[in-house]
Amino acid sequence: MRLAWFIGLGLTVMPAAIRAGDAASAYRVEVDAWRKAREAKLKGEDGWLSVCGLHWLREGRTKIGSDPANDIVLPGHAPAVLGALELERGVVRFEPAGGVGLTLGGKPFHAGVVRSDADGEPDILAAGDIKLIVLKRGKRHALRVKDKRSPLRESFAGLRWYPAREDWKIRGRFVGHPKPVKLAFDTIVGETEIEESPGYVVFEREGKEYQLTPAKLRDGRLWFVFRDGTSGRTTHGGARQLETDAPRDGFVELDFNKAVNLPCAYIPYATCPLAPPCNRLKVAIEAGELKYEPRPSPAPAAVTTGGR
Repeated sequence: MRLAWFIGLGLTVMPAAIRAGDAASAYRVEVDAWRKAREAKLKGEDGWLSVCGLHWLREGRTKIGSDPANDIVLPGHAPAVLGALELERGVVRFEPAGGVGLTLGGKPFHAGVVRSDADGEPDILAAGDIKLIVLKRGKRHALRVKDKRSPLRESFAGLRWYPAREDWKIRGRFVGHPKPVKLAFDTIVGETEIEESPGYVVFEREGKEYQLTPAKLRDGRLWFVFRDGTSGRTTHGGARQLETDAPRDGFVELDFNKAVNLPCAYIPYATCPLAPPCNRLKVAIEAGELKYEPRPSPAPAAVTTGGR
């Protein structure tokens, strides 16, 4: 009878264990697919690795082109003189050089105002493989240059990750503010960016509670910029980021297996935020993207002088 009971128990428990194993396996497959899609987007023709320049603008006229005599020098395959940009009291205008085929949003552009990213999606000027985007950071304006021929795309070494573990997908409790508050981000370019935060999330790890405060994205999702006990060791030293769906029934799913680096981990032309003090955690979040390791530069060829 006792043996029969054990056999019966085994037959009862095994399907549940198999189902749990299948669910864990399905989750790892889903995370792996998500990570591959992220890397493909990063390496894409319009991804962050295509950014090849960041130029701070001054009041007045700025000449742009591949000729070294320009104020902003573009990659060699761009027109020698692309045109001139003029910044006056926060308004940016662009005038293409004669004979240059320039588009804005895919349509021919002859001259006029170019919107920055200050209030939403910026205008994108394009000439062949080159794209120009006006940024506003604090009180300053900058010109971001993208080039799908950027050497950074060719030399990209790929992303590295902690193995996906389902216990790092954590259900956090969302605590909303009576009304949105301002969340300040210092940035690596010395400016301070202010975003709107709807509240904070409380989550538990190994019996201890932690808090993270997000900014609210335009689509209602939440954006967390944080540091933790792995920062500067196994993960990027500045900060990592995590996006989540909007709170539902008072909870938010924090899937740290999808925590990723900010663009400044790969390119020297980013304006990344730093983690605000409220998001600097002591716990080591051993999940998500690891520190980026670029390919080493090839060793210089040996030089021989010949003779004795």
